[in-house]
Amino acid sequence: MPTLSSLIPETGFSSDDEALEAFLDWVIEKGIEPYPAQEEAFLELFSDSSVMLKTPTGSGKSLVALAMHFRAFAWGKRSVYTAPIKALVSEKFLALCDDFGAEDVGLMTGDGAVNRDAPIICCTAEILAKMALRHGDQTPFEAVVMDEFHYYGDRDRGMAWQLPLLTMPHARFLLMSATLGDTTQIEEDIEERTGAPVAVVSSNQRPVPLDFEYSELPLESKLQNLAWHGKAPVYAVHFTQREATARAQALMSSRLADSDEKAELKRALKGVRFDSPFGPTLRRYLEHGVGLHHAGLLPRYRLVVEKLAQRGRFKVICGTDTLGVGINVPIRTVFFTQLCKYNGQVTDILSRRHFKQIAGRAGRRGFDTQGYVVAQAPAWVIENAQLSEDIASGKKKKSKVRRKKPPTRGYKHWDEETFQRLIEGAPEELDPQFVVDHGLVLSLLQKAAELPGHDPMAELHALIDAAHVSQKEKEHLHQQADQRLDELEQAGVVQISGDRVQLDEGLDDDFSLHHSLSLFLVEALSDYDPEHPEYVLQVLSLVESILEHPRPVIAAQVSREKGKLVAALKADGVEYEERMAILEEVTHPKPDAERIYALYNGFREHRPWLTEDPIRPKAIARELYAEQISFANYVNDLRLDRVEGVLLRYLSQVYRTLRQNVPAAFRTPDLDEAVAFFRALLARVDDSLVRTWESMLEQPEDPSIEPPPVDISRDDKAFRARIRAELHALVRALADDDYDEAAALQPEHPESLDARALRELLQPFTDEHGPVIWDPRAKQGWMTRLTPVEDHLWRASQTLVLPAQLSEEEEEEAGSWSIEAWVDLRDDRNPSGTLVRVFAVED
Repeated sequence: MPTLSSLIPETGFSSDDEALEAFLDWVIEKGIEPYPAQEEAFLELFSDSSVMLKTPTGSGKSLVALAMHFRAFAWGKRSVYTAPIKALVSEKFLALCDDFGAEDVGLMTGDGAVNRDAPIICCTAEILAKMALRHGDQTPFEAVVMDEFHYYGDRDRGMAWQLPLLTMPHARFLLMSATLGDTTQIEEDIEERTGAPVAVVSSNQRPVPLDFEYSELPLESKLQNLAWHGKAPVYAVHFTQREATARAQALMSSRLADSDEKAELKRALKGVRFDSPFGPTLRRYLEHGVGLHHAGLLPRYRLVVEKLAQRGRFKVICGTDTLGVGINVPIRTVFFTQLCKYNGQVTDILSRRHFKQIAGRAGRRGFDTQGYVVAQAPAWVIENAQLSEDIASGKKKKSKVRRKKPPTRGYKHWDEETFQRLIEGAPEELDPQFVVDHGLVLSLLQKAAELPGHDPMAELHALIDAAHVSQKEKEHLHQQADQRLDELEQAGVVQISGDRVQLDEGLDDDFSLHHSLSLFLVEALSDYDPEHPEYVLQVLSLVESILEHPRPVIAAQVSREKGKLVAALKADGVEYEERMAILEEVTHPKPDAERIYALYNGFREHRPWLTEDPIRPKAIARELYAEQISFANYVNDLRLDRVEGVLLRYLSQVYRTLRQNVPAAFRTPDLDEAVAFFRALLARVDDSLVRTWESMLEQPEDPSIEPPPVDISRDDKAFRARIRAELHALVRALADDDYDEAAALQPEHPESLDARALRELLQPFTDEHGPVIWDPRAKQGWMTRLTPVEDHLWRASQTLVLPAQLSEEEEEEAGSWSIEAWVDLRDDRNPSGTLVRVFAVED
């Protein structure tokens, strides 16, 4: 199949009609027959109109976006695709690379950039908004695709969807969502601003029609009924990760797969490593025919579930409502376990938009002729209905029955009428968001610093006048803009002379507001002494303080601290009521908190745009490193197995921050060892979150230069530190007599040793010296050696520390025992997982 790039003649197209014809021929050659709404959108786009595309999920909006990219590309113009989440942006990037060729598609996320000057760019909405604010009508895109455009009304992020509409009059827009509601005001504003018509292409006709049902059967019984009556795969929607996992556990007593299907699942899972604390539990679910998918799982587990789901291996998948934002799990039936959700402030009935986003995922084009949406009645209602039946049938006596009452917390009542309103009601009108904060003012001031004669405040007030908000709100925003400027002047950030407003000359380099906490990290590091014995731990505390809390991990730490304190208070004879009062004050560990708070307060004295308390001292990575704890042991100690993916994401952020935001001037050999510790830990558990990011670090600034293949041995210092960290982790596992963990530290290789083989390999050493011990002496430089054998093949040796009771003479006579291993990068210079493969223990 030719790429779209190859369709363009050397002399170019003579007209839009000719370009459209070439595109349609390509679509038909792919075996796709466009729907009427798609054809209408194609015609409008190739007539130089913007398009508001309001069609149901599964109706081929991606093909319409492809048409817009092709038209821009055909005329030598640049286009951009935006979406709310990086995963969706990355997925679209890969798809566009297939359709156009990788050389013509670029990616820009908060993690980095690939081919940033390509004619087609994929990025998050926030990145496009920053570019639009900075460059205005010079923003280098003439065609803009905004996917999931209903985020325009999002309370926290909606402004990112509005700014390009206000500042890019030269562009044509394709705004897509299945749940937009009335967008008349937006359409009129775009038309007036761009001078080009805005076509509304809408359709309620789904490629796969939906059937709706309200269920009052017991939940597990209903799911089993759906699974065995032609309505699988069923996606059971929950609104917390805990509830999704609990449901998967409950379904283990249901029959969701026959013996042949279970045997096929076992064959499909053969070779998959379920070696994290939650792994064995997840394997049981999957082999029983129960899928589980949510952000608390390790990424590699989610990928396994998605692949099996795409092959139709599960009748029921338990997951969260993130299903509504592009999660790649094909389903026939969407099953709502409830119709209320905690929205961050209160528990309320789902919005019509959210309901329709989730429900719209039912029914798979090309697989199903009908999709199904089922909503479950509240559990207490179902139980009371069953009690009434039992009383009516004589099974139970009315006098002995205690009826269930509705929950008092985390619940808002719903019934079949509620369900019907959600089905029939139109999505709520999009509520435009516009915020004037210090960051917006400073962004315009920076722009003015590069454009002599430019008036940043005039531009800001013009932007407010253009904003999609009410006149009353605009008046408030104008006042707020002047107030923000006054605050910046008082802080010495800007200088005002007559009508002239400019940044203070000494502050130009301190202007990346979106990385303000990274700037704080750099400034604060200068207050620390690299020679201090706890320097590495202090830096870890500082790094952790600028990262968001991984809430389940923090909650687990608090529970642990309370458990320790309860035991101590009981031992001291403290009364119950006094114990409870004391426990209310318990929080998670915050080492160095007083110092970090003081440093931050000093940092924000001249930065009024910063909030009072974005600093969040904690000690998660610090605990792991200080005590040299393995990921599995930490998860088990804090009982985090059901949310181990949350911990993994957090540790990935710690690793990236250490690498990216700690300048070389503050790096020490010991800190490099800590960085290597976390990289080795991620490699052992799941390094998919950092591998793409590490690849992006290799991208050259000049897009015409072919990026070199990633070779992790190129940075010899970091490479050797990582090998040492892996060998030290191996010795710690052996010292804990945890041969399963030691085996899991081996790379996926036919000759990697299992737990039994490793134990046998260590037997001569343990027979002579007893168990392997972990001793800080093992970290001395000479104890670890890495010797090149041939190109990209090394022999690694880790000397084992002998028992402390041996004298120096006895140690010398005992010889020097070591673990010998291969590090093989001959076939893959940047392999996933660990690197060190043990082959011998020698004296």
